[in-house]
Amino acid sequence: WAVAMAGGGGVSPLGPAPPMWYHRDLSRAAAEELLARAGRDGSFLVRDSESVNGAYALCVLFQKHVHTYRILPDDEGFLAVQTSQGVQPKRFKTLPELVLLYLQPSQGLVTTLLYPVDREETALNDDRDYSDGEDDKPPLPPRSASTSTPPGPDTPTDSAPAANGLSTISHEYLKGSYALDLEAVKQGACSLPHLNKTLVASCKRLNGEVDKVLSGLEILSKVFDQQSAFMVSKMIQQSVNQGGDQELENLVTKLAILKDLLSSIEKKALKALQDISLTSPCSPPLSMRHSKAIPVQAFEVKLDVYLAELTKIGKSQKHTLSVDVEGGRLVVMKKVKDSQEDWTTFTHDKIRQLIKSQRVQNKLGIVFEKEKDKSQRKDFIFASAKKREAFCQLLQLMKNKHSNQDEPDMISVFIGTWNMGSVPAPKSVASWVLCRGLGKTLDEMTVTIPHDLYVFGTQENSVCDREWVESLRTTLKEQTELDYKPIAVQTLWNIKIAVLVKPEHENRISHVGVSSVKTGIANTLGNKGAVGVSFMFNGTSFGFVNCHLTSGNEKIARRNQNYLDILRLLSLGDKQLSSFDISLRFTHLFWLGDLNYRLDMDIQEILNYINRKEFEPLLKVDQLNLEREKNKVFLRFAEEEISYPPTYRYERGSRDTYVWQKQKATGMRTNVPSWCDRILWKSYPETHIVCNSYGCTDDIVTSDHSPVFATFEVGVTSQFVSKKGLPKSSEQAYIEFESIEAIVKTASRTKFFIEFYSTCLEEFKKSYENDSQSSDNVNFLRVGWSNKQLTTLKPLLSEIEYLQDQHLLLTVKSLDGYESYGECVLALKSMIGSTAQQFHTYLSHRGEETGNIRGSMRVRVPSERMGTRERLYEWISVDKDEAGGPKGKSTLPPRVGHDYVKLVYDLLKLILHFVRFVHSAVLICPLDSSDGDPSVSKNSYNNPAYYILEGVPNQSAAALSPELLPSPSSANPPTAKAPLPPAGARTKPPTAASVPSHPRRPTVGGGAVVGSTLNRPPPDFPPPPLPKGALEMVSEAPFPKPRPAYPDVAEVRIPAANPGAQFGIGEGFRRGGGGGGAGALDDQSCSVLQMAKTLSESEFSGQPPRAPSAPPHLRGQGLGLGLDTCRTFPPRNPITESIAEDLPEEALWGSSSSSLSVGESSVGEWLQRLGLERYEQGLLHNGWDDLEFLSDITEEDLEEAGVLDPAHKRILLESLRQQQQQQQQQQQQQK
Repeated sequence: WAVAMAGGGGVSPLGPAPPMWYHRDLSRAAAEELLARAGRDGSFLVRDSESVNGAYALCVLFQKHVHTYRILPDDEGFLAVQTSQGVQPKRFKTLPELVLLYLQPSQGLVTTLLYPVDREETALNDDRDYSDGEDDKPPLPPRSASTSTPPGPDTPTDSAPAANGLSTISHEYLKGSYALDLEAVKQGACSLPHLNKTLVASCKRLNGEVDKVLSGLEILSKVFDQQSAFMVSKMIQQSVNQGGDQELENLVTKLAILKDLLSSIEKKALKALQDISLTSPCSPPLSMRHSKAIPVQAFEVKLDVYLAELTKIGKSQKHTLSVDVEGGRLVVMKKVKDSQEDWTTFTHDKIRQLIKSQRVQNKLGIVFEKEKDKSQRKDFIFASAKKREAFCQLLQLMKNKHSNQDEPDMISVFIGTWNMGSVPAPKSVASWVLCRGLGKTLDEMTVTIPHDLYVFGTQENSVCDREWVESLRTTLKEQTELDYKPIAVQTLWNIKIAVLVKPEHENRISHVGVSSVKTGIANTLGNKGAVGVSFMFNGTSFGFVNCHLTSGNEKIARRNQNYLDILRLLSLGDKQLSSFDISLRFTHLFWLGDLNYRLDMDIQEILNYINRKEFEPLLKVDQLNLEREKNKVFLRFAEEEISYPPTYRYERGSRDTYVWQKQKATGMRTNVPSWCDRILWKSYPETHIVCNSYGCTDDIVTSDHSPVFATFEVGVTSQFVSKKGLPKSSEQAYIEFESIEAIVKTASRTKFFIEFYSTCLEEFKKSYENDSQSSDNVNFLRVGWSNKQLTTLKPLLSEIEYLQDQHLLLTVKSLDGYESYGECVLALKSMIGSTAQQFHTYLSHRGEETGNIRGSMRVRVPSERMGTRERLYEWISVDKDEAGGPKGKSTLPPRVGHDYVKLVYDLLKLILHFVRFVHSAVLICPLDSSDGDPSVSKNSYNNPAYYILEGVPNQSAAALSPELLPSPSSANPPTAKAPLPPAGARTKPPTAASVPSHPRRPTVGGGAVVGSTLNRPPPDFPPPPLPKGALEMVSEAPFPKPRPAYPDVAEVRIPAANPGAQFGIGEGFRRGGGGGGAGALDDQSCSVLQMAKTLSESEFSGQPPRAPSAPPHLRGQGLGLGLDTCRTFPPRNPITESIAEDLPEEALWGSSSSSLSVGESSVGEWLQRLGLERYEQGLLHNGWDDLEFLSDITEEDLEEAGVLDPAHKRILLESLRQQQQQQQQQQQQQK
């Protein structure tokens, strides 16, 4: 072997042929896994460096640790192992020569290279991936390139010979005619006739194209540039019957005229239009002139039954809610005696909040502003959940339309994917763009409302780009009467993506990028692969990927690899974020396409389930769901619940029959009905995104696939402009870290540093190397940084309104190879405050989970920059924990006097408050007495279960006592047992009764649903606000005021040594798991980090953390960490629903004992200054009616008053603390 290597010199750095120990683009983690399998000291391999293009990494195994050496090329192309400063490197022409030297002992490496680890050669037939269509051969690429978007620097292009034959003609001239011209020059000729002939022949097509362009511009030149018009017309006439020298000369002249015309015509046209505009009346822009007005929509509703029985007995419950979007009004009508109607009109600014009930899907609470600082809530029952969503969408549209904000807070995005089967689309695809068909569809009242963005991804699309885009624009124009503008179109063979935007948003789009990746045979054919588009919408980054992955029931691993290749190679987004894969480069990333994952079930069983419309058993054997549960693909992506039949493989011309058999040259091929066509997404934590529809059409039958659609409500940020200018040194905000600790999955023992990236930073920043390092297992390393090693970051702007929308990207890199071992993203919003907050999230690299990271940090914002405002998407919230009224008949007498109601009201509040205290004490007390629990000593760093690797048995984990196994439900004690689901099974999403989650609202990164609190859910039975007298009684009680008890507190066992530190624990191992079942321990591919998080305890020193949380988990959501930093930012929380809101108005506002009459102006002014005036009603209602008393308010008091957003709580408490300090300083000065 060594002799063979010695002869390996050559021009290529790899020698004549790549050695078997060279693994090309193998990932760092995969290289360590191969060396671990080899298991012998001196085992080695070489791979491409992940940090430097053109460099290599030499990986060596010694004493169970992997050591990595960088091999760098110099300016002359020689290769050398990177050495310490002052050590002369040894240079080599090729890699085999370099490796040959280090096969000798004592060459400076940790050990001699002894055992090469060869790459695994994949059989060629494994890569053969042809279309599932009618042909056995892959489709040919389209003849013409994309016409809508020119290829940019990031667009891969094939180096094929020029189509106009230039290279061939030039070679012929140099081989033959060149000698004739040379001979003519020697004889005194002043021209080169043969070269001229060659140039004319080469430019023949160019000449024709220039004539076409000039003809097209002739009319424009006559209108706007009469001076150029004459020359253009003359050149067009002279272009006929020209030849030889004259033809080439004319071409040069035409190019010069074309250059002058293009450079001047826009200016001249602008001047002409300005002159016209001064002499004619103003008219609306063309794009806005024909926009379709939204008609008034009426909804038949009923007043909530419990509320009606309690307060409006004997009166009609039927109401009609009429939404006038254009007029900005909501009319509430109710029928009274003799068929008369009583109606009340509320303008858009008088509707304070919409509160969706999670327990009752068609129930909605509306908070109206009645008088100054007074509001009233009414609960209505809609005909269906879809009607409720339509009503909310119309009201949001009304709010947005009449808002005084210049830039939108929220946009609507349509995404469609369709494998067209190499057949042109039918004349009408209206059902696709209108989301009509099967599954979760939009209500007919809102189906025609135009979306802000339309994204169309197609596969096996044989239509040329220009024709396809124009057909889409025509369809949108017919349905919306708007002329949508194409942002970008990208094509790879017959895989296309097209993005169109409303005309009013065209100027809000910037930084458009396109890219493509081939994953066909040997990653060189474009019949399979992906295309992508990225851009900024104001201050929010978007990425869209449309892919067509390998087909075939059995090719799961190949599809997984396709995904990882696309994730790594697609060049989109900010170039400064090259250390991060595309799943972390965008605020919102959408992934769509024909993913080709199939169902692992017998065909007859599949058909039986489809006929019965029972999709849940099929989703349990869906290959994509199974691979996601194993964390093989789409790590921390979300997907809406599927409620429509499989979209493939239908008989063309019908949607009644699936065709699952096809005769091929290799035999009969089976394609079982499957959900091949999917739409997934991944968003940064604490951002707003809601999927409003996910389904497929049932009337487009030209292909064997049905088109799939999804619509999203997405929060966006504007380009923030500070009203106070750049911060002074005294007004500078700071991002400070107290400590960071990470566990990385690696056998290396090098040192590490952290890089910090953010749009709020002028440039990326680096930490110093870690100052603590330990390991209890050879495959994992624990590294830590104290505050001395961590740099303080200074944001560009210091306003809290700006900072709460910002995110921080972290990458943990090694000092030896400067390669990333894991990346993550943190939201700054939950870190804002005067005290440090803890974060804890997972690390990933190249689409795989590689560890976790936690720490303590704070974002300090000066008081002068604390003002904020409510976002439009915060206006609608989800009431997850409403107790609701009784289902049976009311036991109250038919006529209830005001005094009796008031008495019951006060009594119930006291009882519920006491119940809450008892509930809190019962849950909290046992937590502090856990000394005897043998599991308390376990933590993330010594728990053997943490170190279970995929496919590698772990003896220490198998020896775990049964007491350490996770409970089947987070609410049960640790010793509870439940049968485990079978391997690969997907447990059903938890219901609203067991987990505070909306079963159809996927979350991002395992986060809470929109409308939940950021760091912990409210209690199951929120107490009503107490009257002032009751508050005094409670404060005088002999027992201390308890912290509110939360359902997830029982899940966390606090170590006796450090009872203050605790983190939220996930509810199970399985990705789709929830309250219904435990994780499947028999699946060795379960996430290591999920197991660790569920089985371990935390012993993290630092500031007391926020209360733990058990985030809801939907199908497809990771349960691994259950972390605050992985959550979707909820809108502002609902005004606390209570019995008080279900009582007559006089019980709330008519009484002279109301606490609203005292000192409300000072509290209101204080809240208005902070931009949080919406909390005034809750504070005053709970007795906090004087700023003097507010200094004693606690976090629990704020929660009782309806302030559930942790960032808002910190703003209020920080403001009070600053006021208290100012008062103390004034008192000292007076003394």
